[in-house]
Amino acid sequence: MNEIVNWLNDVLWGNLLIYLLLGTGVLFTVRTKFIQFRHFGHMFSVMKSSRKCDASGISSFQALCTSLAARVGTGNLAGVAVAVTLGGPGAVFWMWLIALLGMATSFAESSLAQLYKVKDSDGNFRGGPSYYMEQGLGKRWMGVVFAICLIIAFGLVFNAVQANSIASALHEAFGFEKYLVGLVLVIAAALIIFGGIRSIARFAELVVPVMALAYVVVALLVVLANIQQMPEVFGLIFRSAFGFEEAGAGALGAAMMNGIKRGLFSNEAGMGSAPNAAATATPYPPHPASQGYVQMLGVFIDTVVICTATAAIILLSHNEQLTGDGIALTQQALSGQVGAWGSYFVGIAIIFFAFTSIVGNYSYAETNLIFLEHNHKAGLWIFRLLVLAMVMVGAVVKIDIIWNLADVSMGFMALVNLVAILMLSGVVVKLASDYNRQLDAGKVPSFNSDEYPELKQQIDKDIWSGSSK
Repeated sequence: MNEIVNWLNDVLWGNLLIYLLLGTGVLFTVRTKFIQFRHFGHMFSVMKSSRKCDASGISSFQALCTSLAARVGTGNLAGVAVAVTLGGPGAVFWMWLIALLGMATSFAESSLAQLYKVKDSDGNFRGGPSYYMEQGLGKRWMGVVFAICLIIAFGLVFNAVQANSIASALHEAFGFEKYLVGLVLVIAAALIIFGGIRSIARFAELVVPVMALAYVVVALLVVLANIQQMPEVFGLIFRSAFGFEEAGAGALGAAMMNGIKRGLFSNEAGMGSAPNAAATATPYPPHPASQGYVQMLGVFIDTVVICTATAAIILLSHNEQLTGDGIALTQQALSGQVGAWGSYFVGIAIIFFAFTSIVGNYSYAETNLIFLEHNHKAGLWIFRLLVLAMVMVGAVVKIDIIWNLADVSMGFMALVNLVAILMLSGVVVKLASDYNRQLDAGKVPSFNSDEYPELKQQIDKDIWSGSSK
């Protein structure tokens, strides 16, 4: 069984998905006329009005924080360290590149999620890849496959992974028993997830900005204290990225594959996860593409800002002198810069990063469970209990075969999503063009479904009915 799972992972992540994700990012970058670069400043302009919402949806800012809660996790601290260890400093360059291309992919999937969203039985917006596969492509079977894969990977196993990271960190740092940590995590998670999507959004809105800002500020202090070394660090990154450094640390293939793979795991662009949060928002401007801009910013914050902060801490600490790997490497590097409290700070950061991931991952799974089971009240309660059970199991034990199965499940999930957004790429181009035409004319963009009769039959007429103004 283990051999089969590892073989599937090698096929999916060693070849197929890497090139498909890269190709999709290039395609949407070109077809949207390099939207992530042309309208980089507009992402921040959209955020100025991101607190607006109505009775059916959460605000765009809450949707961004919810997606960041799931995105920003152990990959931002441990994953970057692994990429630098295995691929050399050049891996950071390839993480940047995949994030910049992934911004266009994120724009595409999040705009589609907004366009094809629906209302659940409680009147809340729901949407994501499962919904645009059913509504936009008329292929519910694709949506069912995607939903099952996401529920397994994000709803169950990845939450066990995050719980394991928290329990291990607290056990190593303070000697806490893992089962006690598991109980606390279960209680804390239950208080949030039983409140539904709005409770999750409020939690993410409060915790995520503080969590991310504190980590970036500490990294910035390290950079400022070593500002004279920064030109050398950037030079090392670029030389290593193209194989101009010694073979062991900077081989071109190792730098590319590790940087791209860890970057994709971190920012999740193209995976089909973040669109589940994007669809729940009430966007402003009232146009599906505006949430695409918001989620592009999420990819930028996750990889270009937070992952770069981790990379700077490690590379400024002379990586060859450090003996740890993964999260231990990050802890050693920061301690070498700021003193012993640096290790504790990273430990606390990983606790917050991992716990918010549990909450964010659950919100994605809930949306897809509702897609599978429209009369969802009883099913949701059972699923929530199952999620909490997985958190407890993850805190106490680590079962590699289950972890690897989650990677396979996420791989198939990404594969189905990428096929769907490529099939719907023409709709993405229409949305981007419509939004940009109004923006260039000095208007506040709004979506008028009457102008797109070919789409009007596919979307919820109660949400996008005529002029959305």
